[in-house]
Amino acid sequence: MLQSQSFKLAMKIFTKLFVSIFFVGYIKFASGTWGTLAAILILFPIIKFTTLSFELLFIIFVILFFISNLCINYFSHLTNSNDSKHIVIDELLGIYIILIFYDFIFIYNDFLTLILIFFIFRLFDIVKLFPANYIDKNFKNGYGVMLDDIVAGIYTILTLSILNAFI
Repeated sequence: MLQSQSFKLAMKIFTKLFVSIFFVGYIKFASGTWGTLAAILILFPIIKFTTLSFELLFIIFVILFFISNLCINYFSHLTNSNDSKHIVIDELLGIYIILIFYDFIFIYNDFLTLILIFFIFRLFDIVKLFPANYIDKNFKNGYGVMLDDIVAGIYTILTLSILNAFI
């Protein structure tokens, strides 16, 4: 019984830590913006300075996607909420999908590219163009929480690819 309670407590702590990206999601204002910044600061060095293949990065993304779904659903159950402001792992997944394609969207230098990624992603994440708005309104689970940010990431990739073609 005590072991079961310890496990439940450990799962609660892990889930809060995971879905909030080390408690960044608990910042009182603009948690999605802070989550996006944290995601860039965590993921960019990993993706830029490792020799992981595109395929391996994508496999890691898929694994992270399914683990995130489980954790988001558990956190939502614990807090009796859907898409809580504390959940910012969805921003990390949106940024992750963008950074997988970093070589295709790179513009002039890393700093400019990351600034553009940050602002364009935040714009699409806030505006929620179709199908992100549909997903956000109709999927009240972990997948719905994550997929609108992944759509925002895909729109960011497309925007930067088009911008890159004209520069």
